Amino acid sequence: MPHSPPAADRIELMQTFIHIVEAGSLSAAALRMDATQPTVSRRLQALERSLGVRLLRRSTHAMKLTEDGERCYERAKELIANWRAFEADLRGVGDEPEGTLRVVAPHALGQRLLVGPLADYLRAYPRVSVEWLLHDRRPDFIAEGVDCAIQVGEVTDTMAVAIKLSEVPRVVVAAPSVLEGRKPPTHASELAELPWLALRTFYRNEVQLTHRPSGEIARVPIRPCLSTDSLYALHSAAAMGLGACIGSAWLMNDDIAAGRLVQLVPQWHAAPLPVYLTYSPARFQPARLRRFIEMVRLAMADPTGRAWEVKASSS
Repeated sequence: MPHSPPAADRIELMQTFIHIVEAGSLSAAALRMDATQPTVSRRLQALERSLGVRLLRRSTHAMKLTEDGERCYERAKELIANWRAFEADLRGVGDEPEGTLRVVAPHALGQRLLVGPLADYLRAYPRVSVEWLLHDRRPDFIAEGVDCAIQVGEVTDTMAVAIKLSEVPRVVVAAPSVLEGRKPPTHASELAELPWLALRTFYRNEVQLTHRPSGEIARVPIRPCLSTDSLYALHSAAAMGLGACIGSAWLMNDDIAAGRLVQLVPQWHAAPLPVYLTYSPARFQPARLRRFIEMVRLAMADPTGRAWEVKASSS
């Protein structure tokens, strides 16, 4: 029967195993942990003995997880994350939230609309620090140590908990120069004749629009001269007159009001994009995460859509 070390030691052994896998070797893990390679090796052997399985196959030049090792790695990440959340939750009982919160948010929302609510959160909980990571890819909550993410568009990660916060209205726009020498389009199908910009995260070679009065749906093929995954780049390219595009209304409103952009076929609209807050389904949540979720839900819970009317020049 395998020898079972105390619970605290098993947690340390699992943490060491995670470091070994993520660092790629025992020596690299030792450097990451500020420990010696023999110490890391002994901890790995102790974990294998306690579990009664072989976790790694090592040769002179390579290291590979066994099938048991792969299962152990995934479960160990989950257990360590839950244990840390459990400790933080207990420390936070009766006290204000504390510690570091890692949040992933899209560039545009993270730089503009959410900075105000984030500032309010930090003022309310001065013992919390936030790592505000701006990118549009879906995070690996456990491997990257991310507490939660805010994402635009449907959630595809079936393992994540998803809270719908709001919807982003979108408009079809172009600079006045794009329409020079052309008759302004009145039907969605006429948009196919214009040069286009694509926000490849949500549309690439076709856009779908709905006629508000009648409910008619039009699928419009486009040939983009520029495709990007950045809403800010899309907005800048549109303002420079490179082509028409579909973008978030909150970012285009200032330019429409100033005449730098023109809203095209205003009776036709693109479906709004849902905004979700997602996080790993850990059983325990630290107080700092619970309070952040409450803050974001309150900030975005505006059934009139006024949250998305913030001008691009405000913060």
